[in-house]
Amino acid sequence: MNYLSTRGDATPRRFCDILLEGLAPDGGLYLPEHYTQVDRMTLDHWRHLYAQHGYATLAFEVLSLYIDDIPAAELKALCEKTYTPEVFGTLEIVPLKKLQDGFYLEALSNGPTLAFKDMAMQLLGNLFEYELKRRGAQLNILGATSGDTGSAAEYAMRGKQGIRVFMLSPEGRMSAFQQAQMFSLQDENIHNIAIEGVFDDCQDIVKAVSNDLEFKRRHKIGTVNSINWARLLAQVVYYFAGYFQATRSNDERVDFTVPSGNFGNVCAGHVARQMGLPIDQLVVATNENDVLDEFFRTGVYRVRGSADTHETSSPSMDISKASNFERFVFDLLGRDGAKTKALFHDALLRDGQFDLSGEPAFSQARERYGFVSGKSTHADRLATIRDVFEEHGVMIDTHTADGVKVAREHLQPGVPMIVLETALPIKFAVTIREALGREPDRPPRFDGIENLPRRVRVLPADAAQVQQLIVRECE
Repeated sequence: MNYLSTRGDATPRRFCDILLEGLAPDGGLYLPEHYTQVDRMTLDHWRHLYAQHGYATLAFEVLSLYIDDIPAAELKALCEKTYTPEVFGTLEIVPLKKLQDGFYLEALSNGPTLAFKDMAMQLLGNLFEYELKRRGAQLNILGATSGDTGSAAEYAMRGKQGIRVFMLSPEGRMSAFQQAQMFSLQDENIHNIAIEGVFDDCQDIVKAVSNDLEFKRRHKIGTVNSINWARLLAQVVYYFAGYFQATRSNDERVDFTVPSGNFGNVCAGHVARQMGLPIDQLVVATNENDVLDEFFRTGVYRVRGSADTHETSSPSMDISKASNFERFVFDLLGRDGAKTKALFHDALLRDGQFDLSGEPAFSQARERYGFVSGKSTHADRLATIRDVFEEHGVMIDTHTADGVKVAREHLQPGVPMIVLETALPIKFAVTIREALGREPDRPPRFDGIENLPRRVRVLPADAAQVQQLIVRECE
């Protein structure tokens, strides 16, 4: 399997090359040259394997379709090392929680940092360490986080040989628990950088540094954000796992609702659907930062500046430039790299938006690809958290509440709806207290984490200063 860029660079690259690279040299995102099709016989086989042998075996089957430059036995061992009850707290790894007939939460937050990002990041850490050892190389990971990517990456990479992590986060914009998870780490290979700005400023810096090709190559810069295809690929697996749990037969269809800011989580669902998983609707749930909802309703993709990006009670979705959205638009436009570049490079830089409402392809977003969307507000989150707890005895976090609220608006008779849980409520205790008048449950291992010593540096939103810091730390 070779990989190509969404902006037209079709130079053949294998999986392990793009694993360590992040963005393509032309500024695009990598995708496989085609989505491997999964027929009914394969689906039946995978359903049986998952029931008999569990999540790690299913992960190996899915990953094998896109990774052919790691020997099968070694890839299988990496999957088995990653997806264990010891790491994820349960044999099922991603069990479904039934709220009512045909309506489920898929529990993705049982990993080390209590967020769905662990599902991919734990694998990514093992893949990085494996490939760097095989090459005798080192990697400096530069990432941006709006809350959960950072801690998931740092917990996955801490102590890993040949890896340093430089993680950017928006100063003061994450919850106290999220900040504590990251900033309390004292590992020498972990570097936290709080940027004076919003998440989009952090993400812009990562892209600017990645697009400085000479610097990137000299300092061996890689990324763990969902712009890295390996991370998105790992997320594809839990769509299959959720489907097998919610259905009895591969004749059935399901809907998935995904709380979304950067479009990575739901983009993995798009890939699964393109492969042949029987998904009807992919429901994109946004908060007040509704760039994606606006697109799926109107065809206009309009990014917001820092001043117009709302600070909300679901902060991991406070994003106004959805990086992974480029992957979907590339597919929507018939994989036309020149058109995609004209939109995401030229039009966005010039106008801050583009309009596909007049394009015949726009109607295919729903008809061919299954995308619908909705928006949730702070008041909606409070009401949904309260309602789910009172009716079902289940406490959900703010982002999952956005998902549940929007999912209810798109229920279809006879079609199971699966909402992807994104984090545990303890990460957003202030809003849980506001909604329920009580503290969220806290895993004992995180008692007192907010009081631990912190290791973090504050920098302005300036790519050059971040580069200077990387150089100093690598000397």
